[in-house]
Amino acid sequence: MSTTDMKYQRKADYDIDPVYLDRWSPRSFSEKEVTEGVLMSLFEAARWAPSAMNMQPWRFIVASNQEDRETFHSFIMEGNLKWCKTAPVLTVIISDKQDGTHAFDAGAAWGFLALEASRKGLITHPMGGFHKDKAREVLNIPDEYDIQALVAIGYQGDKSKLPEDLQEREQPSDRRPIKESIFEGSFRHS
Repeated sequence: MSTTDMKYQRKADYDIDPVYLDRWSPRSFSEKEVTEGVLMSLFEAARWAPSAMNMQPWRFIVASNQEDRETFHSFIMEGNLKWCKTAPVLTVIISDKQDGTHAFDAGAAWGFLALEASRKGLITHPMGGFHKDKAREVLNIPDEYDIQALVAIGYQGDKSKLPEDLQEREQPSDRRPIKESIFEGSFRHS
């Protein structure tokens, strides 16, 4: 789907930069390689995310060559593996548990990475559907780090290469109205 098509589908209630509307999480990846310079620019953007006391608790374990990607494939659940096998880059985001806001801060770093990827014409798709215990073992992740997510990174491919059930879902999703996410003064059940 082109960026132009997305702009007609996704509308912000208030004025924001189009980068926020253009970013979505497709599953159809091209096998086109991501150059090291472009890839590192995503991690450079993540590096500048805010964190409590500038602790920067996030770390990224990256698989950008065939051997490393196959290692990552060993812990990805089948539902995700069927579409993410073509992604040229996979990364596991972990965070140092010594920092009390480590998960929140790692989420900010992921957001910065995702927006820079979109700005560079790349797509990202975060996943929770992987075996964290196996990832910890295979990737040598110390116990003092929490495993937050697995992210596929690359260029968008043709959705016709996806399994049929996923082709139908290969479009940007909308968001609930902003008023359903904001509570003035205190929380209220709807």
